[in-house]
Amino acid sequence: MNKTFFYLPITLIALTNSGGNVLAQISSQGLDISNIDKSVAPGTDFYRYATGGWQDANPIPDEFSRYGSFDKLQENNQKQIKDLISELSQKRLEQGSPGQKIGDLYKMGLDSVKLNADGAAPLKKQLAYINGVSSRSDIIKLVAEIRRYASDPFFGIYVGADDKNSSVNILQISQAGLGLGDRDYYVQKDKQSKKLLEDYAKLIRKQFVNAGYRLADAKKASDAVLKIENSLAIAHFKKEETRIPELNYHKLTVSQLNDSVAKFDWTLFFETAGLQSVKDLNVAQVKPLAAAVHIIETSPIPELKYYLSWCVINSASKYLSDNFVNADFEFFGQELSGAKVLQPRWKRTLSAVDKALGEEVGQLYVAKYFPAQYKERMLKLVNNLVLSLSERINGLEWMSQETKLKAQDKLNAFIIKVGYPDKWRDYSLLEIKNDSYWANLVRSSEFDYNYNIGKLGKPVDKSEWLMTPQTVNAYYQPTTNEICFPAGILQPPFFDMDADDAVNYGAIGVVIGHEMTHGFDDQGRKYDKNGNMTDWWTTEDAVQFEKRAKVLADYFSSILVAKNVHGNGVYTLGENIADHGGLQVSYNAFMKTEEGKSGVKIDAFTPQQRFFLSFANVWAGNIREAEIIRRTKMDPHALGKWRVDGALPHISAWYNAFHITANDPIYLPEEKRASIW
Repeated sequence: MNKTFFYLPITLIALTNSGGNVLAQISSQGLDISNIDKSVAPGTDFYRYATGGWQDANPIPDEFSRYGSFDKLQENNQKQIKDLISELSQKRLEQGSPGQKIGDLYKMGLDSVKLNADGAAPLKKQLAYINGVSSRSDIIKLVAEIRRYASDPFFGIYVGADDKNSSVNILQISQAGLGLGDRDYYVQKDKQSKKLLEDYAKLIRKQFVNAGYRLADAKKASDAVLKIENSLAIAHFKKEETRIPELNYHKLTVSQLNDSVAKFDWTLFFETAGLQSVKDLNVAQVKPLAAAVHIIETSPIPELKYYLSWCVINSASKYLSDNFVNADFEFFGQELSGAKVLQPRWKRTLSAVDKALGEEVGQLYVAKYFPAQYKERMLKLVNNLVLSLSERINGLEWMSQETKLKAQDKLNAFIIKVGYPDKWRDYSLLEIKNDSYWANLVRSSEFDYNYNIGKLGKPVDKSEWLMTPQTVNAYYQPTTNEICFPAGILQPPFFDMDADDAVNYGAIGVVIGHEMTHGFDDQGRKYDKNGNMTDWWTTEDAVQFEKRAKVLADYFSSILVAKNVHGNGVYTLGENIADHGGLQVSYNAFMKTEEGKSGVKIDAFTPQQRFFLSFANVWAGNIREAEIIRRTKMDPHALGKWRVDGALPHISAWYNAFHITANDPIYLPEEKRASIW
């Protein structure tokens, strides 16, 4: 279970004591008062009150389906990285050097003339190979080979920590193989879902024609793909079930697979996949894997070849000629997400370079844009938040001393990562050649695949980062018990060296508390201080936790996010617990600062009000209706508005700060509020 958590803005400054009135010299930088919409009362719609000015001043650009504070920072990061890479692409650099690889790949992605002249040519050899096979054994080999460079056909594989022996990497097999990503798109039978599948079939036909197939064959291809993907989807776990760790752990030996999952030529598959040394593995979802094997073993070979060809075409379409790219965008970008125009080519290319050579780009980024003092201050703040969470654990009236001691052990064992790795990844074996953009991205995918399976049977490297330094995000990883805050998110407007403590604790402080609380959410609490999935709770405490977590789950499920569409409180429970805990932990820490104790106003707002306004502005944004529906279906995070208006009604300090009473629409009676961490 590799859990990453959403774009949580962070701002930080330690308040210095200069003698006299400590707040007299504080800059109001960091909280833009123009973001506030004073026409709305805080107790009516706090999200609009705190961020309405931002929303009005920042309409969604046509290339976006959602546009918020995070997206603005991401755009700034892209421009910074573009400047770095553009310099490289103008130079003659030594073949095989990091600069040569980054610069040449970027130039290829920008070369629209060559991309359009090549058309489908970069795919021809791969598709011809698929079309040339004739036996079931050949199909099994293809199922193993294609995943090296394209989307996982039928099921996914990767090497990661054994959930019950987290110091060792084992093979993991999970449900996969759906072009639309989630089973709900296939199994729901409402009018909108049916239309979506019809248009997905049209996309498949269009892309097969673009790849050189006759229309009649493209029609057969779309029928075959939908038939196979529908069968896979029916057998898939519901997304809510994938969040229950113990339901997704079934450790088996390879010799047990035929009897415990399905009869299959596992030896041929593993040898072709480069996994001939595998002895045991975790089958995350047994039924979906059995269904996938059944499809491989019983479907007509021509249908299987169409499906495998689609895995390749669909993976490549963003990196080929304009007819492929435009067709892909019209469905996935416009219809599915609501974006109006395609992102400019330089942004799309930058994303591909970042994916292929992430830590090479990261070294350039950190050297220019991440001062050493940022890391130092961030580490101090993290330590303050660790102390705050420790205090809150000790103060829990519903938890026994026995469980508290183990929770403290886990908290004290957190691995804290800030900014960038201490050890950089070696890309020397990855070649960037002057053949085609797609060919280079295939080599990159194969390089990543080999890097991952090379971990099989080896100790888990707890120094490895799961995000690149330039990423605007943060995460908690349960099997290593680590929290990570990349450099990309540690800059204005989220990490502001000139902002006051209220702003920093309201933003970055809540982010830190959020990631730490993930270690104790409905998933994270099932892992101990060493990252092993084990039950370290007393029975009574576990019952209390579930009871209290259900309050949040039910509350978020009751929210109407769009017409006839409710939030999914069960699927978003982990993130909502983390937001709840992050707010409580950071506010507790903030109230120990001089500003928190002082009550002195800045821009007519108390320190406590500035804390919550800062938190709300983390999620300032606008979103299209299509994206609301897509994210509600796919995303384990609540929508930005509800990470504010759904989270704050459960925080007593917020009521006090803004004098929210039972007469306000957003008021929630105390007995109905969640109280966990």
